[in-house]
Amino acid sequence: MTEVMRTTGFADLEQALKDLSKSAGKGVLRRSLKTAAQPIADLASSLAPDDPNTTSEDLHREIFVSRKLSRQDASQHRKMFRDDRSAVEMFVGPSVKAYPQALMQEFGTVYQPPQAYMRPAWDQEKKPTLDRLGREMMIEIDKAMARAARKAARQARA
Repeated sequence: MTEVMRTTGFADLEQALKDLSKSAGKGVLRRSLKTAAQPIADLASSLAPDDPNTTSEDLHREIFVSRKLSRQDASQHRKMFRDDRSAVEMFVGPSVKAYPQALMQEFGTVYQPPQAYMRPAWDQEKKPTLDRLGREMMIEIDKAMARAARKAARQARA
């Protein structure tokens, strides 16, 4: 099933990003993506099963927004996107130490039915995340432009 989502304003944001240096633009995108994706992680964490008899290593405490993947996922990801080195990405999901059990929890096994937590979180948060991303990018671009202006003013005085 394919779902069509329309966005507005991202062309303007892309143009504003071009006014920044490459490193400043990547920083803007990383911070914006992390902030916009955090509610997905929070919702997935609340939907993940919680065993009250276990300690702090429960699955619901191990869902994060990060730039890193497990080794296996990273190698697969590199194979799929090897030509796109300039992309900025964030991933939402269980930590590496919770990963094997997290997959079994999400998709189930022969012995255990699935208890999905990531897919429902994504389904509920995908449209609000795009809206948040646009707002966060605007805020971060404004901050980066202000920092660049302050830096240029300092250099002009020196």
